[in-house]
Amino acid sequence: MESAVLSARNLSRHFLAKGAAAPVVALADVSLDVPAGALSALVGPDGAGKTTLLRMAAGLLAPSAGTLSVLGIDVAAQPQKVQDRISYMPQRFGLYEDLSVQENMDLYADLHGVPPQQRRERFARLLHMTDLARFTTRPAGKLSGGMKQKLGLACTLVRLPRLLLLDEPTVGVDPLSRRELWQIVQQLVEQEQLSVIVSTSYMDEAERCQQVFVMHEGRLLAAGPPAALRAQADGLCFAAAPRGNDSARALQARLIDARDAVIDAVPEGGQVRFVRRAGAKDDALAPLLGGVPPSPVPARLEDGFMMLLRAAPAPAAQAASAAPHATGASAPSAAPMIEVRDLVRKFGDFTAVASTSFSVARGEIFGLLGPNGAGKTTTFRMLCGLLPASSGFLQVAGVNLRHARAHARAKVGYVSQKFALYGNLTVAENLDFFGGAYGLYGKRLKQRTAQVLDEFQLRGQEGTPSGQLPGGFKQRLAMATGLLHEPEVLFLDEPTSGADPLARREFWRRITSLSEQGVTVVVTTHFMEEAEYCDRIVIQDAGKLLAIGTPLEVRTQAGGAANMEDAFIAIVERHRNGSAA
Repeated sequence: MESAVLSARNLSRHFLAKGAAAPVVALADVSLDVPAGALSALVGPDGAGKTTLLRMAAGLLAPSAGTLSVLGIDVAAQPQKVQDRISYMPQRFGLYEDLSVQENMDLYADLHGVPPQQRRERFARLLHMTDLARFTTRPAGKLSGGMKQKLGLACTLVRLPRLLLLDEPTVGVDPLSRRELWQIVQQLVEQEQLSVIVSTSYMDEAERCQQVFVMHEGRLLAAGPPAALRAQADGLCFAAAPRGNDSARALQARLIDARDAVIDAVPEGGQVRFVRRAGAKDDALAPLLGGVPPSPVPARLEDGFMMLLRAAPAPAAQAASAAPHATGASAPSAAPMIEVRDLVRKFGDFTAVASTSFSVARGEIFGLLGPNGAGKTTTFRMLCGLLPASSGFLQVAGVNLRHARAHARAKVGYVSQKFALYGNLTVAENLDFFGGAYGLYGKRLKQRTAQVLDEFQLRGQEGTPSGQLPGGFKQRLAMATGLLHEPEVLFLDEPTSGADPLARREFWRRITSLSEQGVTVVVTTHFMEEAEYCDRIVIQDAGKLLAIGTPLEVRTQAGGAANMEDAFIAIVERHRNGSAA
């Protein structure tokens, strides 16, 4: 077996984007060796070059300079020879939604020339591993997001490859499905000695790998086992509890803004976990912590990752503060901005949402959580006024959505998971279009456009088509379009799906600031750490509301779970086991 399943030497890749004055550097002078028979991870911010490297390894892109060998084969010279020996699952794996689970697997087996005598055993093993044996006749389009990802993985593996390339396989997947996908991948590595290279935005996933490669702006920042990268943060990681009427979210915002003393900060388990900058003085931290000494905690891979990124030069567009300017709007109050009573939505005989009730106060950050197919997207679309309820009472910003959905939509902003931008329009043209759609014209539109360009660090990008923007910039532009008309309620549908930890920190700093200004925020997310930013959360499954309350209350309902991911899994599994019984 090869000592390295992939070897790159001084590897570079440039793209000449349409209308660009100079080539875009996707990879720059990268040299690395990926061990064979192991699970290795590529991590890094959006635009780091992870997908470009995987596509080059799959023989889909040729190097601009340098060399790349996969399984001992020069990929540039013999791409087909490499493709005959590997399997590659891109971010948007192409399932045929009108075909059944079995028909999709048959089709990919035909495409890869898998002999009929090998299919029966291979299909049986894959269907067992993915728990899809019960669903072989179901159309792929009728599967949940997690089941689609598992089917995509099964189709990728209909032949037994020597190397498996996975590009963000768990993006948009709930914690239960994410756990199942990783169990499958680890089983393949252990039982079939398969070499796997995965790109991921989840640092806890990278921590499972034998080797981690940290990339940033096309360059390799660091490489090594998770323990070696984690060790950089040893002795610098602490946890602090908010004091008095303070919240974990407010404490986190103060700490993450203190760049001279703090490298990173995230709310966790009712406290704030932070990484102290080496050499930071105690008197710089004491006022932020209310004078109470923090407790040391063990370092994690994510801590080492954030230290590497904070040490790297920041792009000019990210140098400004991530927080929007204060508007002097009112602070959170008890007055409900959203009221839901006995809300039901049916599609024929299928009940997607069953008798759900809750309310959301002005300035509150409210999280809608649930597995894929739980009914949260349907609930979300009804709250936005995009889908009528079958029955029940629903009021947003004082407007009854069953009778005046169009009027209510004028008071809300909406950012979808896929960012509903027009790719052929420039940043400025998108802002003009959405401003007009929200009723902004003339001087007012010009004023608000200037404000959001500054707040979301989009200056200098006005003439760039939005389709050519990196994912992080698309996220900022989508937020800018949703906030142009200064809505009272902001709906965010998995806004950080696929985003790296650095981008997520910047995003939530903005959301915290908006909440402080009195904007009500309703968010869906599969990153359970993000539930800690919420004032309250709801967990749904199979259309039913399973839990509601503050993060602490929900963790208590889950038997005192240490974190939100454990709480989420415990609550959903308890419901499913009870339903099965």
